[in-house]
Amino acid sequence: MYQRQSPKVLEAERRGRPLRRRTSGRRERFRLPAAALAMAAPAPGLISVFSSPQELGASLAQLVAQRAACCLAGARARFALGLSGGSLVSMLARELPAAVAPAGPVSLARWTLGFCDERLVPFDHAESTYGLYRTHLLSRLPIPESQVITINPELPVEEAAEDYAKKLRQAFQGDSIPVFDLLILGVGPDGHTCSLFPDHPLLQEREKIVAPISDSPKPPPQRVTLTLPVLNAARTVIFVATGEGKATVLKRILEDQEENPVPAALVQPHTGKLCWFLDEAAARLLTVPFEKHSTL
Repeated sequence: MYQRQSPKVLEAERRGRPLRRRTSGRRERFRLPAAALAMAAPAPGLISVFSSPQELGASLAQLVAQRAACCLAGARARFALGLSGGSLVSMLARELPAAVAPAGPVSLARWTLGFCDERLVPFDHAESTYGLYRTHLLSRLPIPESQVITINPELPVEEAAEDYAKKLRQAFQGDSIPVFDLLILGVGPDGHTCSLFPDHPLLQEREKIVAPISDSPKPPPQRVTLTLPVLNAARTVIFVATGEGKATVLKRILEDQEENPVPAALVQPHTGKLCWFLDEAAARLLTVPFEKHSTL
């Protein structure tokens, strides 16, 4: 990740005065002194920081479009995307349709769409992740309904998890575990991701690809979630976090080496890529190197 430094940079670090390097264009990379890098935990994956949630959303949509185009041009000729809820719904609804429009409906017909977790509520409920995407995004993206994988909210939570796992295995035939081309995850102030919460027994799940949860500390209590084996099998994982309320937990995840890591810190794709898309408010406490993006 790091290039060999020039004598000028090394001398500045020896004296304890790190240099800030600027590159032409939109990106800046910030480097810490060598001593600080030796003491800090290595940053997991590429960290990209944007000046606003709007700029982050536009870049995220472009990345999704580029990843889809790459996958569709490959031997498998399909693109499997896993989405999370929360603020990501409005962000993607605002930016993704325009980003993927040049590829046309023929391209979208080869997408497979799943959800990283879901609340066990009717699809017309305000807490339904699929329901929100159906209203705000999927109405503008002609992905065939047969390729949008959802839970059955009418089943009991254990059966809903089993049913969703069965649907995933059918969609990912040939994979011993579903391998998404791209998972877009959020992270809560407590470090949870999907419906995997701190100190919960589901963090130890290694056999199931989908698990039910009936005691979520965040309402509604009954949910269905992908498990860590599926998250860590993905080809690319992107965490998205915005706002000052995420700053403290992001510092813990990206810089601290905790004996009992929060769930988001346990997402470390085995062979895939891990990226973090943050706005300046969420990244304000970070001291590890990151790429700064700006349209200015």
